[in-house]
Amino acid sequence: MRAVIQRVSEASVTVEKKVISSIDQGLLILLGIESEDNQEDVDWLSGKIARLRIFDDENGIMNKSILDVDGKAIVVSQFTLHASTKKGNRPSYLKAAKPNIAVPLYEYFVEQFEKDLGKKVGTGIFGADMKIRLLNDGPVTITIDTKNKE
Repeated sequence: MRAVIQRVSEASVTVEKKVISSIDQGLLILLGIESEDNQEDVDWLSGKIARLRIFDDENGIMNKSILDVDGKAIVVSQFTLHASTKKGNRPSYLKAAKPNIAVPLYEYFVEQFEKDLGKKVGTGIFGADMKIRLLNDGPVTITIDTKNKE
């Protein structure tokens, strides 16, 4: 499971010209799910992101988590995070989980992250053509892969 975490001043997700999620200060999380991923990966990743200290403290040092700043979040499923570009110029997505695996794990991640944050999070729509707007704050962009926990 891979996540691209972006600290944002604002972010929104639009589907068919309708804004379905929007936040001010917080995190935009792009989540890529592999066929081998499971609930243990979700639990670890959700907790890791919730505790990730990437917000500035009073001294301008990244020392606070989304929990500390009472930030909001949007989680968007993005299978392209598992693109392989080793051969040719057209990315291959063989490692990306099929919907029967990815949808339940994506939904479980959203539920788990809501528990970790203690609040509702915004989402995209799985498999939809989404337009994502964000104002990256910093810029701060962190990638995490559950295959590299240690």
